[in-house]
Amino acid sequence: MEALGVVVALVALFGVALLVMAVVGTVKAAKAMAAKVDRHSANAQRAMENAALKAKSIARPGEQGRIAALRLSLRTALDSTRQVLQSGLPQDGQLGDALHLLTRLDSHAAELDAELRMLEREPISGRVAAKLPELRERVERITHSADSLRWAAQDRMRRFADDELARLGKECQDEAGALRHWTPAEGAAEGADFLKGPRGTAAASAEEPVDRRKGLAAGRPTSAEELLGLAAEPLSRLADRLRKPNPAGPNRP
Repeated sequence: MEALGVVVALVALFGVALLVMAVVGTVKAAKAMAAKVDRHSANAQRAMENAALKAKSIARPGEQGRIAALRLSLRTALDSTRQVLQSGLPQDGQLGDALHLLTRLDSHAAELDAELRMLEREPISGRVAAKLPELRERVERITHSADSLRWAAQDRMRRFADDELARLGKECQDEAGALRHWTPAEGAAEGADFLKGPRGTAAASAEEPVDRRKGLAAGRPTSAEELLGLAAEPLSRLADRLRKPNPAGPNRP
């Protein structure tokens, strides 16, 4: 009974753990989905606001159009720099510092955009004309800072790409040079020597001087007459000399 109770407790504990994990996973998935929806909603809202500002800067003359153009240039500079930094951050971690600076710069831009929005609703044109130069100068400072970060990040990415391309080109040249140098296999070399062997032997035989002297080294067999030195004298004359009597007599030594 005690063992059965332990097994039941373990099964219940395992079921509770699975339930907790399922709940935690569901909550995380819901938060991620909500964050994604909020991000897309914010991007869509910002795109609509930028479109409205662009329309105001074109359609409205005077100070109202200038204010709308300043707000649009401020948003465009920050958004463009943010996109460049975020796209290059996975490959270059040092861009994280620039992205942190852009976040701080974005807070000042938000305050300035709020002031421009209030000035846009200002009914007194004299006050608008008095405040606009100061706000334009602040907009230029923020946009210049954002542009500087974006240009530096772009130059850094391009330099890294050029260095990587130069290194890759060097490796390709080294590999191409290595492919142009090869050593024949031993079997192929031996086969080539075997194929040209008879021709080489024939050539050597053709180049060697021919020994035309008669004897053991001649091309035909040597006769007994040639070995005894009797080739110049016929055998018949030799027989006649042998038949002549010896004048000294048979008993003379």
